[in-house]
Parts: sequence; C-alpha cells; structure tokens
Amino acid sequence: MRSKTCDLSELDILKDNMTIMCGGFGGVGSPPSVIEWILDSGIKNITLICNDAGFPWIGPGKLVTEKRVSTLIASHIGSNPEAGKQMHRGELNVQFYPQGTLAEKIRAGGMGLGGILVDVGLGTSVEEGKEKAVVLGKEYMIEPALTADLSIVACKQADLYGNLLYDQSARNTNPLVAQAGDLTIAEAAEIVQIGELDPEQIVTQGVFVDHVIKSKGVDWKWVWELKREG
Repeated sequence: MRSKTCDLSELDILKDNMTIMCGGFGGVGSPPSVIEWILDSGIKNITLICNDAGFPWIGPGKLVTEKRVSTLIASHIGSNPEAGKQMHRGELNVQFYPQGTLAEKIRAGGMGLGGILVDVGLGTSVEEGKEKAVVLGKEYMIEPALTADLSIVACKQADLYGNLLYDQSARNTNPLVAQAGDLTIAEAAEIVQIGELDPEQIVTQGVFVDHVIKSKGVDWKWVWELKREG
C-alpha cells in the first residue's frame, strides 16, 4: 500500500484565488505547519472556509492578518480584531453562518450532497435571494453545500495511509473538513505504521486524505511574545 506521507516542499498545489477549508476552533485543531507553508508560498485572494477567524497570531487568523484572504466564510470573527478591521474597510468579504449551519454545509459537501434545508433566518434579511422548499408543509431555505480546492486539518495520529485520530476537543470541525476538499492534507503530531491504529478509534478514514505531513508544532514562546506586544 502506497504511503501518503510527504514533505510540504514536494507539493506544488497552491495558487492564487483558490478555496481553502481549514479545520479547527479558535486555533485549536488547526494545522500550524501547513498554514505557515501557505503563508510562505505568497499566494493571495484566498477564499477561506473555517469555523472562525482564529486569532491574529494563531491558526488561520495568520492568513487574514497577512491579507492573503479576500473572502472569509465563517461563524464568527470576534477573536481576530484584524478580520473586523478589514471587513469594515471593505478589504475582506465576510460571509457569516450560524455554527451548526456552517458545519452542516461542510458535511453536505463531503457527502456529495447539493445542500441542506434550514429555517434559521426565515422572515429576516437572511432569506433574501435564497431558494426555498416546502417539506411536509414547512418552509425552508436551501443552503448550498460547501467544498474546497484544498482542505487542511490537524490530527494527533495518522498512519501511512492517512487514517486519522484527533486529540480530544481538537477533533471539532476537522473530520468534516477532511472530507470536503478536492485535496486534503493532514498534519499529524505522530505518524505510525499501517495497522498500529485501533480501527475502532479511527475517526477519518484514509480514503479522504491525500497527503500526510509531520507537524513541526507551534513555537508557543513566539506566540506569547506576539500576544504581549499586541
């Protein structure tokens, strides 16, 4: 069985104007090495799909702070003041969804569905321009599914085939995101041989993962220095 492990320097898949979906919640469960790789690549005009904007110095928030993102699809941005500033200046297009709706839109994309039915926002400005459907006498808005050119996730363990285990709350949106990308990169704290993971504990199956890279971790001293300065 072919190993999916590689070094990020071997991949030539990044380009301007691509859609990137990132796992994580407030930076927890986001892949730090992959995000740094994207930053170093210099690509811009990214459409970024993630639960939130992270923090200016943590998680996908770095991409926003460096102004690499033109459109952000998220449930909130309150933890990243830079995202709010760019939005109010008209530099960043932000599309908000309730957290559950956003997660379901991503799940639907990973399952190959066209969309989901929601009733949150009916009777408000949210329904403007939305297609609707009536099911069992009840009206719903149709929310299209979300997919991405590239999904990036972080995990505690991965085997060579790309089966993934997550670390407690870092599991959050990662399993959904891993399934919704045309390509998926998993950043693993530990990579093990095929057969070492308990099949009953595997959360994301390797069929959804294209590349596995070893995480370099986060330089937390650098992070906290930035926090003190900010």
